[in-house]
Amino acid sequence: MGNWVENEGLSIFVVIVWLGLNVFLFWWYYLVYDVPPKFFYTRVLLGRALALARAPAACLNFNCMLILLPVCRNLLSFLRGSSACCSTRVRRQLDRNLTFHKMVAWMIALHTAIHTIAHLFNVEWSVQARVEGEGTLAGVLSRLGDKENESYINFFRKNIGNPVGGLYVAFTYLAGLTGVIITLALILIITSSTKTIRRSYFEVFWYTHHLFVIFFIGLVIHGAGRIVRGQTAQSLAEHNPEICYKNFTHWGKKGACPIPQFSGNPPMTWKWVVGPMVLYLCERLVRFWRSQQKVVITKVVIHPFKTIELQMMKKGFKMEVGQYIFVKCPAVSKLEWHPFTLTSAPEEDYFSIHVRIVGDWTEGLFNACGCDKQEFQEAWKLPKIAVDGPFGTASEDVFSYETVMLVGAGIGVTPFASVLKSVWYKYCHDATNLKLKKATHFVVHHEEEKDVITGLKQKTLYGRPNWENEFKTIAGQHPGSRIGVFLCGPEGLADTLNKQSISNSEADPRGVHFIFNKENF
Repeated sequence: MGNWVENEGLSIFVVIVWLGLNVFLFWWYYLVYDVPPKFFYTRVLLGRALALARAPAACLNFNCMLILLPVCRNLLSFLRGSSACCSTRVRRQLDRNLTFHKMVAWMIALHTAIHTIAHLFNVEWSVQARVEGEGTLAGVLSRLGDKENESYINFFRKNIGNPVGGLYVAFTYLAGLTGVIITLALILIITSSTKTIRRSYFEVFWYTHHLFVIFFIGLVIHGAGRIVRGQTAQSLAEHNPEICYKNFTHWGKKGACPIPQFSGNPPMTWKWVVGPMVLYLCERLVRFWRSQQKVVITKVVIHPFKTIELQMMKKGFKMEVGQYIFVKCPAVSKLEWHPFTLTSAPEEDYFSIHVRIVGDWTEGLFNACGCDKQEFQEAWKLPKIAVDGPFGTASEDVFSYETVMLVGAGIGVTPFASVLKSVWYKYCHDATNLKLKKATHFVVHHEEEKDVITGLKQKTLYGRPNWENEFKTIAGQHPGSRIGVFLCGPEGLADTLNKQSISNSEADPRGVHFIFNKENF
């Protein structure tokens, strides 16, 4: 139980707080529109659909405020690298930024669905009341504003019945048109973010995801039309709707209640999202500035299994183990950026990445570097490369443990090339400051050939181990230790290692504890 709390406790707490805030906002704003007399007449027109539309709108504002923060990579790297701001436990939560980003996205989708369905009913009833409400309170309310010195409550001012009236609202009113646009943008963003699309058609995911710009522009101006209207404070002082609604046919006459006056709700979304939007704009400016700095490819190495290694240099470039960069090759695509883990060590005078050829972009990079040709390529013929980063990951914490397990699947072994190389350099130059206790393992096991990925003499072992046996063996060899488990691989393997980390940790705080960390980018 203790290790479950250490591995998952803070994450569960964050999720519970986030869900709790969503529930609180939904219920609070539902009551704001369902109870006070200000919206008494609005409820006459729209019924419970008014509150059911406004409550998820508040939750949408909250989640749209959060959705950009997990993808502000420079901000997260700054927080991650600041020991004053973030303990190891907090940094591990920052490494789950994309998981939280996806959760927030699904919450936005849920509240968008509720908000949209409720407003479909609102439009239906507003149009119906305007056209067929003769002699009813809803009909009288709908015709307020047709005369001078009257303010309207029913935003639909045409005598057009459904379904034409509904289509008229959707495509001529600002709220309707922006609602259609941002809903379509959200559908495209979410559907193109599925694993199948990301893995098989990354370009589709990449370009479609940038519809978020249209989404946020539409979101900010969506409420500018002020179609949700309530009774003004001055009017409420003179006209109590809970009493005056009974004599609605005599409003404005001598001795009767005055005609109620209404005003639209001011747009509020911009107040929620302006801060994250400014932060994200600064983020993009930093990325642009970085992308303009000159990068020189010093060496291209072709490895087995359709993998190439790019060794590069860039003025002022500083990295830590396990970090990653985003790479753009204008010769392949002028817009696309792709993430790659750094496979060099901080102690080396260059930085490198390993690229497995699995798609159109990587194939284009392979050809642009001349790897499809037999003859030697001159350095000046190599393509221009733009680099953004480096950015922090869980592997940065590898030197915080005396014992670590590094698990990589497929090309996922590359993050640990940087770690293993750095261990070697640290051992050779200053072993006394190295917290890891078995660095000498690299010295004892000499072989003639170097590992294809790490370049070290101690070769990487490939295959699918028996995880239960591996964890029990390591736990027996290191009693009373905190063992860092680091993975770069698929979700299925992550679930397995996380469960093994929890089940093989002891309840006694003095016993062995496996701390699970996963690469995400």
